[in-house]
Amino acid sequence: MNPTPLVLAGSVVRLEPLTERHAPDLLAAADDPNIWMYLPAYQPKSLADMQAWIRAALASAASGEQIPFAIVALANDRAVGSTRFLEIRREDRALEIGWTWLATPVQRSAVNTECKLLLLRHAFEALGALRVQFKTDRRNLRSQRALERLGAVKEGILRKQRINHDGFVRDAVYYSIVDDEWPDVKARLQQRLAQAELSGGR
Repeated sequence: MNPTPLVLAGSVVRLEPLTERHAPDLLAAADDPNIWMYLPAYQPKSLADMQAWIRAALASAASGEQIPFAIVALANDRAVGSTRFLEIRREDRALEIGWTWLATPVQRSAVNTECKLLLLRHAFEALGALRVQFKTDRRNLRSQRALERLGAVKEGILRKQRINHDGFVRDAVYYSIVDDEWPDVKARLQQRLAQAELSGGR
């Protein structure tokens, strides 16, 4: 298992390697402070801020630690958020999906559903992952409910897992999907995507 930057395309969204050319779109997408409430970074308030945020992500990518993506909505060909493969443990065939954020209008839409489908399908079917994990701030109940609807299994809480950028000492809730569970999760995601597209929830 050796993740590398690539394009993952669906019918609603395209995930492509993050670059600084995405900065203007991402700055517009990131304008809601609520998006950044639980993320380990301050909200970018200017183009220079967003460029710096992207450069930091690319530095992690250069070390092989992470694979950052821009989430591009096909409806208007604009970046509406970002996500990453991280905590990549090649020898254990395991990785994490995280640093995911989306513009407020597409947070509960086909864009979000297909984004997860593309990432998980690539991890399990192309990379041969045995485990994909997620973690979220203990206070972020919305994220936890979304992971549970996805079919991820709650594994436990790491207390005082990280000091956030604002000084808050957070507990992290860990979830995972393993390869044996992927077929059921995939079917659930495909069903939700089909329903979203039928209802026009792009």
